[in-house]
Amino acid sequence: MRSNTATSVLFVGRENAARSLIAEACLRHLGKERFQVYSCGMPGKTLDKPSDWVLMALRQAGIATEGLQCKDWSAFARRGALPMDYVVALDETATRAHPPWPGQPEQALWSYAPLIDKKRTGMDQGLAAIQTLHSLRLRIELLVNLHARAASPQDLRHDLRDLAHW
Repeated sequence: MRSNTATSVLFVGRENAARSLIAEACLRHLGKERFQVYSCGMPGKTLDKPSDWVLMALRQAGIATEGLQCKDWSAFARRGALPMDYVVALDETATRAHPPWPGQPEQALWSYAPLIDKKRTGMDQGLAAIQTLHSLRLRIELLVNLHARAASPQDLRHDLRDLAHW
């Protein structure tokens, strides 16, 4: 799917402080100029700032964290918003609750357990962030490579959904 325009991808998580920010940072890092990447969370659930554990895991992996911020999906769901090509939910709650997205993007669910949990110790949250980073990075590496080889948006749509089962 070679094109002069970047493919737009929105990652959606509940709080937009961990999983979706990891995915956003990874795809920006690996996809470079081929993708316009965003992330968001659910209104009323979005946290004020990214998880310190997530920022630490990304930095240790050599992935830039500048510009990562928590935001809800209102800016992406309003009339006149930039239409996305693909929306990837990272938990089932976000899949059930999301609004209609402008432009009717292709959607997929890559389900991950929540990283932010008050019952976990700091060390457990750090390990969970690192494990999620590695898992998402592998999926995103595959997505970037499949994107480069896809002949059409439909090809990539199937690949994106198949990656949920990988």
